[in-house]
Formats: sequence, structure tokens, C-alpha cells
Amino acid sequence: MANPIWIMTSAFDQLNLDQTVEKATEIGVQGLDLCVFRKDGTRDDFVATHLDYENFGADQAKALIEKFNGAQLRLSIGAFENLIGGDPMHRLKNQNHLLRLIRMAHLLGGDENDVKVGTFVGYNHELGNEEGGFEKNLLEYQRIFGPIIRYADSLGVTVLYENCPMEGWRSSGFSGTYNNLTGVLAARKLMYELVPEKNHGEIYDPSHDVWQHTDPVEVIKNTDMNRLKRIHVKSTRNNPDPFWGNMYPMQQIPTEWAEKLGIHSSTNSWDRHQYEATLPGFGLGDSMDWRAFCSILKEKGFSCPFEIENEAKLSKQTGKMGAIVQGCKAAVQNLAPLLWELTDEGWTYPTSEYHPLRDFNRKDIPLVTMDEIL
Repeated sequence: MANPIWIMTSAFDQLNLDQTVEKATEIGVQGLDLCVFRKDGTRDDFVATHLDYENFGADQAKALIEKFNGAQLRLSIGAFENLIGGDPMHRLKNQNHLLRLIRMAHLLGGDENDVKVGTFVGYNHELGNEEGGFEKNLLEYQRIFGPIIRYADSLGVTVLYENCPMEGWRSSGFSGTYNNLTGVLAARKLMYELVPEKNHGEIYDPSHDVWQHTDPVEVIKNTDMNRLKRIHVKSTRNNPDPFWGNMYPMQQIPTEWAEKLGIHSSTNSWDRHQYEATLPGFGLGDSMDWRAFCSILKEKGFSCPFEIENEAKLSKQTGKMGAIVQGCKAAVQNLAPLLWELTDEGWTYPTSEYHPLRDFNRKDIPLVTMDEIL
């Protein structure tokens, strides 16, 4: 089977949903992972809200299915926040928002339409600073996510965790940059042991392991393929650094010290690791072997979507819509010979693989909150 290529809609935060669907058609992808972040959230980096989650019911689900079938696109939804740490008020809002997205996915057909819900887990640094802090974070994950996953299971919905360590989520005055529990495979393996239900798994982004000097091919070899449901298409160009090395994050030092000695140091929370965000096939070579990566996924029988997450410095970070679209088109063309069939028109996604979303006419169900399921 040929893997479909989708786009994560955070790249199109300047556009509404209809405009984003038009861009998806122009670029030539087969689906969209719709970002549905809280409007009152704390993140301001690579976020978008492409569905009216506050007024989403059975009628809106039916209309959305019709819209996507008309464009011959598939879909998932997601929001990526800290659900076990950070400000307690926002933490609870993030948890309740995830429950809201699970309800929306159910109305859209859930697993029967392959409508998954993407999320982060986050990290609790108050617990993490204690001895045994990693284990305590895992137990907090179990306490919070156990009921969430069981609720999703009751609605026929699968929740997926993305593996970004969210290295910029704390001030660069802190020495560590591990801010999302799912940032390493070991944690994900332990999470499935602590919450054994089958309806949660992974969105794997190889770029995060590349800048951690970990081979994504080896990660896939050790991944439970029953848990892997999406691949994020994003890469990095690693930039070796003689002052700070490439194992630990660059630290914050007084400006006058840095200037006197000619040492660059951290000036913001996101510049601490020595890499540049890229898209495969667009502008710069990267530090990843995409052919080897796609080959191991094929060997393992992975047939799910590859989702372009455009955060590239030369594309999304320019702020120019033309460059954003160019980057996405380049990524599609770069992946086409690795994922699709060779025809007289070149490497193309077979139209026979497309299946419209089914309308199950699901009845509306009430919202639930964490205080009802804990």
C-alpha cells in the first residue's frame, strides 16, 4: 500500500479552514491533521485553531465530513500542550480540552474513520526536580492519562502522543531541556505498560531524534508498530558546536562574558540545541537518511499517513505563504519516489487507495471534564 501524505495545519495559521483545504489541494496531499489549539492557550509557536471547538456538535461533524469528502481529503485533529505540568490552571484547561477533542473525534467517526487525536503529555518539573523525578512523572502520567484513555476507548477513539521534547518550554536559565515525557522511546514503552489499553500510540517525528544524535531507523526497529499511527515529516540540519558540544543544551551566560571571550550563548529558550529545522528536499540538505527511514517503515508494514509538519527556517519561518507552500510541495516531491507508485505521470499516489470518510450519523453526546472521570 502507498502511504498517503498529509499536512499538519499549524503551517497555515494565517488561513481559515476553507483556504487551508484549497492549499492542500494545490499541494497535492491526501489529508490534513487539523490543529485545534485552545484560543486562550499559552503557546505562541506553530499553533493554529482550524475548527470551532466551542460549538462543535453532530451537525458540524456531518458538515465537516461532507467538506472533506468533497475535496477528497482525510483528517485527524489535535492540540499539543502540557497536560501533567506547568501552571495548574492551564494544565487543567489542557486536560479538559483534550477530552473535548476526543468527543469531537467520536462524532467524526473516531477509529472507524481513522480520525485520531494528537497530543503531548508534557512534564512536571516540580516532580522532576525530586529524586526519582522521571519515575514520578510516569506515575503522574498514569494518574491523569489512564482515565483519559479509558474515556477515549469507550468512544472508539485513539489518542496519539508526539515525541518532541519541547526543548524551548522553559527559560534557558535552566540547565535541562527535557519538557515532554514522550521525548524518548524508553518513556513511551513504559507508558504503554502503565496504561495498557490499545487505543493510544504514537506520532513519530524523526527530526527530534536526529538532533539528539539518535538514528530514527534504530528507533523504528525497537518501536511497537501496533502503536505507530502517524509519521511527522520534518528534519534537521545538525550544526556541530565547538564551544558547547552537541550532547547538552547551550547554557545562558552573562552577555559581557560571552562578548569578551567570543563565545555564543543562549539568547532565547529555543536556540539551545545546535540544529536548524528543515524540510526534506527544500533548500538545505539535512542530517537524516530519508530513504533508509522510509525503507524500514515499509519493511515493518507501516501503511499510515506521513504528515508534513512545516516548521522549516526557509519555509514556515519566513512568514511568506509562497515559501510555506513551496516547502510543502518540495517535501511531497521528495517523498513521492519513496512512498508512491511509478506511473507514466511519474511517482503518484494511486487514486484507488482513497476512501471517503463515512458518515455514521452519530448522536450528540455531552462534554465531560476531568473532575467527572478522575
